[in-house]
Parts: sequence; C-alpha cells; structure tokens
Amino acid sequence: MSSTEPNDERGSIARRVLPGGKEPDPRFTLANERTFLAWIRTALAFLAGGIALEAFAADAFPGPLRTGISVLLIIIGMLISGGAAMRWRGVEMSMRHSRPMPLPLIIPILGLGGALAAAVVAVLIAVSQ
Repeated sequence: MSSTEPNDERGSIARRVLPGGKEPDPRFTLANERTFLAWIRTALAFLAGGIALEAFAADAFPGPLRTGISVLLIIIGMLISGGAAMRWRGVEMSMRHSRPMPLPLIIPILGLGGALAAAVVAVLIAVSQ
C-alpha cells in the first residue's frame, strides 16, 4: 500500500516526513524513538555543561577560554541533537522500505566531541594547578 492511497490514516505531517513504504512493527518504531530520546538527553547534557561552565566556573578559567569551551560544548550538543533527528528519520525510513540501517554518523561526533572537550578541560586544570 502506498502512502498516497486514500486509506492511509497517518496525518499529513507524518506522510511528508516519512513518505511511502509500509508501516513497521510498532515495537521497532518505539525502540527507534527511545534511542532518539537517549541521544537528546546526551545533547541536553552537553548544552547544560556548556551553560554551567560559563555561569559557574568564572574563577576556574580565564573569560575568553571559558567562553570558548562553553561554546564548544553547546555546539557539540546542537550537533548531537540535529544528528539524533536525522538518525531517527533515517532508521525509520530504512524500516519502512526494508533497507539496511544507516551508518550511525552521530557516534563519531559524540566520541570526538567528548574527547576533545575532556582533553581541553584536563589540560586547563593541569595548567592552572
């Protein structure tokens, strides 16, 4: 059944975001949604970390450096959030069209971003001691 047939009961937004294919097992769709929400929690942690660093670490780092690290953390959070949405849609489309799952490009972003942020903070703490 095509998504353009009259008996497609999905809303117009659902038909635009996820065109065509056949409805996957709801368990897989809900698992995909839970994974998306886990990525969003991770993105929120990076955002909160960037905001907290800027707001509460005034004595720990010089102003421009602290702001730079904060912006880096916030940008990583934004990239993870956007990547989570693209990943959710890619997986959903793969399930609807019986294709292989897409490569999880969000994982290298998280890994490299987290390692970079941790390395910068570790160096700054070591230098300030």
